Amino acid sequence: MIVIDLHGKSSIADYLVIASGRSNRQVAALAERLIDALRQAGHKRASAEGLPLGDWVLVDAGDVVVHLFRPESRVHYNLEKMWGEDFTEAEAEG
Repeated sequence: MIVIDLHGKSSIADYLVIASGRSNRQVAALAERLIDALRQAGHKRASAEGLPLGDWVLVDAGDVVVHLFRPESRVHYNLEKMWGEDFTEAEAEG
């Protein structure tokens, strides 16, 4: 998992979290669990995109945006590089 501070880079959120699951089913399960935890913590408007496929799920929690990927999709889209962070492929799989 990687947390990218977006202060001064974007107004969409304060932080971007990027994490991986090993399969579509695991990515979807992680996203569902995260949404449940956010709603229980009072973030009633937390929402997810891409949940049915489980390849890449975006969870919008307001000030924090979470991207959950299968490893292959994470390497392909390389959001870490897009946001100016330089990480190795081994770190991107974690």
